[in-house]
Amino acid sequence: MRRAVPRPKWVVAIIAFVVFWCFLLVNGLVHSEIGLDQRISPPVDASHVPDQIRNGGPIIDTVHQPARSYQVPPKTVVLTFDDGPDPRWTPEVLRVLRKHRVPGTFFIVGSLATRYPEIIREMRESGAEIGIHTFTHPDLVYAAGWRRQLELSESQLAIAGAAGVTTSLVRPPYSSMSRALNNATWPVVQDTGRLGYFTVLTTHDTKDWQRPGVDAIVRNGIPRGGVGGIILLHDAGGDRSQTVAALDRLIPELRKKGYRFSTVAGVLRQPTANPEADPAERWRGVTLVTAVRVATFVIAVCAAALLVTGVLILARLLLMLAFASRHARRRKSRDWSWGPPVTEPVSVIVPAYNEKECIADTVRSLVASDHPVEVIVVDDGSTDGTADIVESLRLPNVTVIRKPNGGKPSALNTGIMHARHDLIVMMDGDTVFERDTIRRLVQPFADPEVGAVAGNAKVANRRSLIGRWQHIEYVIGFNIDRRVYDILRCMPTVPGAVGAFRRQALLQVGGVSDDTLAEDTDLTMAICRAGWRVVYEETARAWTETPATLGQLWRQRYRWSYGTIQSMWKHRRALFEGGPSGRFGWFGLLSLALFQVLLPLLAPLVDVFLVYGLLFLDPLKTFLAWLAVLLVQLLSGAYAFRLDREPLRTLWLMPLQQFVYRQLMYLVLIQSVVTALTGVRLRWQKLTRSGGLNAILATETGRPRD
Repeated sequence: MRRAVPRPKWVVAIIAFVVFWCFLLVNGLVHSEIGLDQRISPPVDASHVPDQIRNGGPIIDTVHQPARSYQVPPKTVVLTFDDGPDPRWTPEVLRVLRKHRVPGTFFIVGSLATRYPEIIREMRESGAEIGIHTFTHPDLVYAAGWRRQLELSESQLAIAGAAGVTTSLVRPPYSSMSRALNNATWPVVQDTGRLGYFTVLTTHDTKDWQRPGVDAIVRNGIPRGGVGGIILLHDAGGDRSQTVAALDRLIPELRKKGYRFSTVAGVLRQPTANPEADPAERWRGVTLVTAVRVATFVIAVCAAALLVTGVLILARLLLMLAFASRHARRRKSRDWSWGPPVTEPVSVIVPAYNEKECIADTVRSLVASDHPVEVIVVDDGSTDGTADIVESLRLPNVTVIRKPNGGKPSALNTGIMHARHDLIVMMDGDTVFERDTIRRLVQPFADPEVGAVAGNAKVANRRSLIGRWQHIEYVIGFNIDRRVYDILRCMPTVPGAVGAFRRQALLQVGGVSDDTLAEDTDLTMAICRAGWRVVYEETARAWTETPATLGQLWRQRYRWSYGTIQSMWKHRRALFEGGPSGRFGWFGLLSLALFQVLLPLLAPLVDVFLVYGLLFLDPLKTFLAWLAVLLVQLLSGAYAFRLDREPLRTLWLMPLQQFVYRQLMYLVLIQSVVTALTGVRLRWQKLTRSGGLNAILATETGRPRD
């Protein structure tokens, strides 16, 4: 049995998804836990710590056995700086060190080093010594063995990638003096030794992190009685202006007292603590630094896009409240009328390609209309006997036209050529009309300015989860938008499932074009630009069978998305024209680009940052922010459902829709954009239908069969 090979679209989508989440995880690891300085006090029992270590010097060697410690020689100090690099304060500290020509030892946080590699290089160029202060600044006492190793190895790679060197020095976060070691912290020192590192503790804490004032910092940093020591300062973690000022005074004060300045390697009488990294380690380090910088850029762009998403969601809500409600109030007004009742006959064109499951229900619903119609079924080269099924029904005023397969636009144009009436309704072969649909659909033609009318497409097969998600989308994403477009007079799409046209408008724009896959959108845009008014009649309902599987849904929405992008590009000149075309360009094309392309493309970022925030940021604040966005969407959905007179019980699926359905639409749009950029041309695709639409209406929507 031959293994199924993933289709290219899925492969590209999966690769893009994985790469994006890798960037998120890299950025989250780099930015998490920094500055979280609270810890639980470890036990004070020190029975497992050797006396010579606890009572020894601040530099501890557990690399070799037995473990030993090193004292700093008298009248010698090592200036050490923790928690950097910081783009604001580390260069200031380096400037003071260069000014006084003294070395410094910087215990850097690896994640910050990957964000600011240029500062690490500046350290090396200034002659400073570099040690590790872990990658994300956790308390290693509470970290598992694998986490300790990862914290050190990733920091080592960060240094190698930034400056091309390695280090043999480490200072665990929250460590203190050697006499403070106990049974909880001693295993950490032993682990660092097994990994090849000398642990560097302190003898004098300036407490500059408390910002006690310059005088206090200087006072705390001066050893008493001429003993040597390792002095602790910080070059990151907040405002370090007091540290910089105190350092500028501390160095001259120590010199006056006869102190010399050294490094940890100098105390150990070693040539350097930062040997050159081997090429392999340097290459891995450069890869890590590059990945972090790219991830930081990607997240910054995503954060900006998230802000845009919030603005678009709010703008759409305001448009809905302002224009959709105005549309509803106008249509419900007692004195509202399109004009004298439209009673003239209508030609209904049904393009059909292998629609044997649904075509009988479709044609029967048309013949049962309470408005005079002629029905023209254009069989576009079907191979399943669609035309034979229609002819076998022997229904009055129904004509079947057979033609070779040429695509939906060709089938529609054939129907237009054979239509006898001036008002033409177009529908799909998988749709059924209610008894009064056509009558309601053509009433707006009482206004001579109206060239096309969009009906209200409803999802018939809404019992399944996928069907309900599409039902939500149809009500909130399509029908509510058509109300807004109606008021703004910039309707971009008359749905192929239910739309009516004036023959004169169709002839003026040259009929239905096959330039795009979204022929209904292309045709509607052309009619708008020609000066005709396109309106929305929400009472003209049509029930259509939507895709029943994710694969079918993907193919349909891919065609829709790609076709919409094609149509927007085809009619882009409307943005630079005057009159009706210019109005459509500025209101129709821009709103379509913002709310039908950009917003659906960006909306999944809300859910992406929910997961990101729960993992790496404040979980409560993140969840509350996501909940606020969801609440806005639920309120918008409830309002849209109310306008469409739909029960609200389906809306409980909206949160789940955000995590599954929206992600699918996101991937579809990515593929559509890629396809548009590469110029691939797609054919009219046929979806699998289950048929029995009248039965579906009776069982799933609760509406009686005609």
